[in-house]
Amino acid sequence: MKTFAKRIAALFAAVLVPLALAGCGVNAIPTKEEAAKAKWADVQAQYQRRANLIPNLVETVKGYAAQERTVLNEVIAARARANAVSIGGVPTAAQMAEFQRAQGGLSTALRGLLVTVEAYPDLKSNQNFIMLQSQLEGTENRIAVAVRDYNEAVRDYNTSLRTFPTVIWAKTMYGDSKPMPLFEAAPGAAAAPTVDFGAPDLGAPTPSGAPGTAPGSPPPAPAPAN
Repeated sequence: MKTFAKRIAALFAAVLVPLALAGCGVNAIPTKEEAAKAKWADVQAQYQRRANLIPNLVETVKGYAAQERTVLNEVIAARARANAVSIGGVPTAAQMAEFQRAQGGLSTALRGLLVTVEAYPDLKSNQNFIMLQSQLEGTENRIAVAVRDYNEAVRDYNTSLRTFPTVIWAKTMYGDSKPMPLFEAAPGAAAAPTVDFGAPDLGAPTPSGAPGTAPGSPPPAPAPAN
């Protein structure tokens, strides 16, 4: 009889202890950490989507405004720097700052490119440019949403490391879990990045044989006479 009672007690313990632990948030920290990691992956995916649009955007602008080599080179160089910064897993504060600087530099270069476009009405009315500009604007909106969602997930996770009862598990079972950095505007992100203008001449002949033009595009407008 005593043996049977012990078995019943052990069975209840096997069922109730995990439920009690779950109620105390023992699984909250890894769950929230994984959620924050997934949101960070979303942020990087949206920035990569923006980077993937840039080559076509540059080629389209070059077909109408090949003489704008400085601005085009800024975008090309800034994109290369942004693509060079890739972070897997949980970013450190230093990695996050580097990522923000690189992406902020690309944002600045893109703004400069779009301002330059205002001087070329034919380019502004080009259907390919209109489509690319629309996709770029949509991607910027996606980035804003992804960053917001990431920051919300990080705040939730970081809070769980400091509040009761999950702080108990943070100090014991999940002692290796560290706070994750928020994604915030990097200082000086609005300043023009330093760019090496030693890139190849964008006005070199293209396969079509027209200097500085994309196939099927009109040649750049001649400079006004003095």
